[in-house]
Amino acid sequence: MRVLFAGTPAVAVPSLDALIRSGFDVVAVLTRPDAPLGRKRILTPSPVAARAEELGIPVIRAAKLDASAVESIAAVQPDVAAIVAYGGLVPRSALDIPRHGWINLHFSLLPAWRGAAPVQRALIAGDDITGASTFLLEEGLDTGPVFGTLTEDIRPEETAGELLDRLSLSGAELLVRTLTAVDAGAAAPVPQSGDVTLAPKLGLDDGRLDWNQPALALHRRARGVTPEPGAWTTLAGQRIKLEPLRLRADANHLPAGHVRLDGGAVLVGTGSHPVQLSRIQPAGKKMMDAAAWARGMASVESVVFE
Repeated sequence: MRVLFAGTPAVAVPSLDALIRSGFDVVAVLTRPDAPLGRKRILTPSPVAARAEELGIPVIRAAKLDASAVESIAAVQPDVAAIVAYGGLVPRSALDIPRHGWINLHFSLLPAWRGAAPVQRALIAGDDITGASTFLLEEGLDTGPVFGTLTEDIRPEETAGELLDRLSLSGAELLVRTLTAVDAGAAAPVPQSGDVTLAPKLGLDDGRLDWNQPALALHRRARGVTPEPGAWTTLAGQRIKLEPLRLRADANHLPAGHVRLDGGAVLVGTGSHPVQLSRIQPAGKKMMDAAAWARGMASVESVVFE
């Protein structure tokens, strides 16, 4: 089969590599345009574009699948399109081009967590198990029939970034199995069934920690928003970024938001028992060890996060 691969971030690269390794004829890659990165705002190719260029695969860059982009897709005559976190809607005019359609690798057990942030939302919600699904893309939001799934346990301290890295590898193999079955005429997608949950894209406010919430809810949220958009709080009106918290049910009670240095551990009060900070990034400074930050404060016991 002639395969068009659509993807943008680093988590899509293992799928592209797996398709090449398995002998599929990837005739082109569709990805988002180069984006300005870093303090100097240097235009940088997406991770998928960079990998495609290393492999000598033609790249179609498109922020939106308008008439010009659709024409470029049609020109490479794909039999199937494999899509992994491309980051844009696929209109009917593009869906109809490959004879086998567009097959999407999605990082959830559909119909759970349809949308842009399935792994992040699963962690915030406290799910114990997640996974990945391959399904036939439709115009609806992740509504198409499912070809295959895999499951993964969520580890107790795992962040969204770490879990996505794991799923990107196991999901790549699932995508290869699905396309192999499609090529052999042995694929039989089945309609989704079960309770639908939605996973909209995270915004900056999703990372704000409300210290009146229970420790477990804060622990889950901090893991779910790491690395992006990141967990944060405010101190004296300034935003402070935090790396994931540690649960400390053994620690003595602290009022919500109040900070205490306890035997080298920096504790913060919550709506239940305290949590321990691992690393902290004060406004205008680099990320640092929380204990080092506390030792630099004139009186850490007077600190109250807002």
